[in-house]
Amino acid sequence: MRKLFDSIRKVGFRRGPDRILGGIAAGLAEATGMNVWLMRLLVLISFLLPVLGIGAYLVAWVLTPWQDGSIPVEQVFGGRLER
Repeated sequence: MRKLFDSIRKVGFRRGPDRILGGIAAGLAEATGMNVWLMRLLVLISFLLPVLGIGAYLVAWVLTPWQDGSIPVEQVFGGRLER
């Protein structure tokens, strides 16, 4: 499992520091160079898609590292708390 989490960290995508809930939209906006509010609107619109929008957000939420490199699902499985 450690290799999986280390490979996720190597991608370089992090939750954005300008977050409201999980920071996924802010991280996507930072990675793509889009306005954070436009990205938040697109994420909210994606929630209208049955299962896909909310499901994809939840998967991204548990697998996307925080700014310090910690991953929520890794912490649940007893992984390291900080990098």
